[in-house]
Parts: sequence; structure tokens; C-alpha cells
Amino acid sequence: MTSPDRDEAEIEASRAPLMDHLIELRGRLLICVVAFFLAFILCFAFANQIQIALIKPYQAAVAVHAAAMASGGHANPIELIAVMTGLKPYPPGSAAVVQLIATAPLEQLFTKMKIAAFGAAVLTFPVMAWQMYRFVAPGLYRNERGAFLPFLIAAPVMFCLGGALVYYVMLPFVMLFSLSQQVASDGISVAQTTKISDYLSLVTSLLLAFGLCFQLPVVTTLLGLAGLINSKVMAAGRRYAIVAVVVVAAVVTPPDPISQLMLAIPLVILYEVSIWCVRLIELRRKKADDLEAEAA
Repeated sequence: MTSPDRDEAEIEASRAPLMDHLIELRGRLLICVVAFFLAFILCFAFANQIQIALIKPYQAAVAVHAAAMASGGHANPIELIAVMTGLKPYPPGSAAVVQLIATAPLEQLFTKMKIAAFGAAVLTFPVMAWQMYRFVAPGLYRNERGAFLPFLIAAPVMFCLGGALVYYVMLPFVMLFSLSQQVASDGISVAQTTKISDYLSLVTSLLLAFGLCFQLPVVTTLLGLAGLINSKVMAAGRRYAIVAVVVVAAVVTPPDPISQLMLAIPLVILYEVSIWCVRLIELRRKKADDLEAEAA
């Protein structure tokens, strides 16, 4: 029996009545809901620790900004990254104390719930992706199943890379830029007093935006596997893709050029990587077609 015949036989063997598919879908959705609920409880139990971890970029920006103000100079971006990544201690004598405020009685509670929901969505993504794969796998050919599995690993890895860029580079720069806009002159003071809910909404929005944008190679490679796009079209449309990247960066990041460049540059690089990924898929497909033609 040839490989296509075996694939057809497997798909035929997996056929089931519509009601059976609906029952299976209900069971897999129930697993996802239970996983999300358990992850939500876990994240809410550690909400204070998660909050502190998410505020660390702000704390590093405050410390570097305070040291720069004390010395009468300008903050060093390289020093900021070194402090954030732990390669360098906080500047001596810097005021690394961050004071965030809550202006509503239950604001802190709702903020913790939002953090718990965001953390639960991140933690349960592998479970949801695996359940989705298990549901659609019986209807896929063997080579399609083998091609789909690596993307279940690549998607969370790329999301984590985008999140790391936000946490260690983007957020400290954004907060340092915000602190530099304060005014203290001629008896007039305009100090930045940030609400905890506003800050954490900014953090989660940036993490989500960068994490999703970093899925570009994953999505384009899947489209290439499906034959919906090819490397020549992607290469020819490079200039339009760059324009689209700039627009996306302007929409999903704070309105400052540094933040927009921090997203736009990695996305342009990822687009080039995507072209090469699709090109490799085309070369592998051509090689497989040549072997089949020789065998015939």
C-alpha cells in the first residue's frame, strides 16, 4: 500500500458521526476551561509576586533616572539594560523606590484579577493548542500532522521571545522616557504619579502585542506549507510589508519613536526570516516532487 493510500485509510478509519465529533469537542473545551480556571487560581494566589516582577522594569528605570538626575547628566540606555538584566547592580545612591497608586477602593483587586486572567491565558496556551491539535489531527494526513507539531512548540517560544524583548528592553525604555518628561523648575513641579491599573494594563498590552507580532514566522511558514503564499511574492512585496510593519508598530506601541522602532525593527527582521523559511519549504517540496517523478 502506498503512502497516500495509507493516509486515506487512516482518515476513513477516523470518520465518525457528527454527534461524536460534537461530544469530543465538548470534552476538549471542558479540559481547556478547567485548565484555565486552575491556572487562574494559581496566578491569583501569586498575584502580589507577579505584580512585583512586572514592576521591576519601572524600578530599574526609576533607579537609572534618579542616578542621572543626581549627577546632572543623561540616563545611559546601555546601563539601563544592564541593570534590568542583572548584569550590573543598581546605581549607588539611586532612589530605586517605586510608588504606584490605586484611586478606587477595589482597583487593586480588579488589577490582580486581570493579571491572573492574563497569566492563566499564557499558562494554558499549550494545553489549548494541544487540545485543538488532537481534535483536528484525525482529519490530517500523516505528513501534515508531522508538519503541524513543530509549530505547537514554535508558537509559545516566539511569544516568550517577544515578551522578553518587552520586559528587558521595551518597558524600561518606555518608563525612562516617561520619567524624563517630568518638570521641576521655577517652583513648578509636574511629577509622574502612575496608577497601578494603568501601568499593568500597559505591560499586559505590550506583552500581548509583541507576543502576537512575533508569531509572524510561524504564521507565514504555515501559509507556505499550505501553498497559500510563496517566497517570490513575499520578496516582491517587501516594501509593502515594511509599511504595514511601521503602521502596526505605531498602533500597538506607546506614541514615541523609540518604542515604535523597538517593534518595527524586529518585525522587519522576522519578515526576512519568514521569506527564508518559506523558501526552504519550497525547496523541500521541489526535492520531494523530483524524487516522486524519478520513482514514477
